[in-house]
Amino acid sequence: MNFRKTLLALGTIVMTFGATIAMAEETAAATHGDPYASLSAALAIGIAAFGGAFGQGKTAAAALEGIGRNPSAQGKIFVPMIIGLALIESLVLYAFVIAFIKIKT
Repeated sequence: MNFRKTLLALGTIVMTFGATIAMAEETAAATHGDPYASLSAALAIGIAAFGGAFGQGKTAAAALEGIGRNPSAQGKIFVPMIIGLALIESLVLYAFVIAFIKIKT
């Protein structure tokens, strides 16, 4: 059992530092730009869209629940809800623009 733990630890160290050395870029290759720009942009847009949709869903659900409990407060709840939804959507659009800027540079 002790040999197995030692072998696992040694394998982990070799894989960790060996991968770092094997994947190291030379200085000439590093100046050509980021090869993962498209992947990072897609990931940023996906996370922003998920977060925005989640936030908008929770905002609408809370506002509609409040209006359902007290229909006379509809005017005081509806306008702040629309403003909140617009601000959430603007954050998603900012992530979209930043993702495109990341691709271009």
